[in-house]
Amino acid sequence: MNDTHDEGGDPACWLDRVCDACGRIRERPGSDVCEHCGAGADGPAEQGRADPPAASGAGEARRRDRDEEGRARNARPRDGLGRPLPYGAPGVARQPEGVTRTPAETLTEAQRLLDAGMPFHAHEVLEDAWKAAPEAERELWRGLAQLAVGLTHAARGNAVGGTALLDRGAAALAPYAAAAPHGIDVAGLLAWAAELTGRLADGPAAGDGAAGPGPVSAAKTAPRLLAGGGQAGV
Repeated sequence: MNDTHDEGGDPACWLDRVCDACGRIRERPGSDVCEHCGAGADGPAEQGRADPPAASGAGEARRRDRDEEGRARNARPRDGLGRPLPYGAPGVARQPEGVTRTPAETLTEAQRLLDAGMPFHAHEVLEDAWKAAPEAERELWRGLAQLAVGLTHAARGNAVGGTALLDRGAAALAPYAAAAPHGIDVAGLLAWAAELTGRLADGPAAGDGAAGPGPVSAAKTAPRLLAGGGQAGV
């Protein structure tokens, strides 16, 4: 079992740094306003949101959302592609955080979620692997998580954010192409990312500045993580 690494100042996947309003990566994620377009941190999804349960006591500051083990985690419900919903709305359950898995278990579970059209949930599984990975493999798992987030944004119809995350994920994976561990098809994933970014660039955004070719199907567009379509660990 590997010790969990601290995340430091750079997030594994950059999911929460992509502005839902303009699709660009926010360079000041702690700010309430996107410096590119002026939208709130969650863009249009922020409209109509209900406040989280307030702390008890008049004038007491609102408590930060935490999971059952006391770790900071946004408690807002999310839809099937991870978009925040108003507090109290029905949502799709997120993956449990901090689960210890072998690389084979991680790849099997992430592939299952990708095939089900749930790349946001797959990214959560891959992010757990990134946090627990040995130093030599941290960029590998980070890159896989970023590819899953890129597909998440492409499925949301955010061509700009999808392309940015796919490019970052591919850059993180590229150094592993010559000797990919755990049977991961790094070469195939790099080709898949390049094809998808090209597809995103070929929509209306290439000619008239619109938001791109529209959402892709997350399930139909899902990549294969392992070479030869084999099973993890085989």
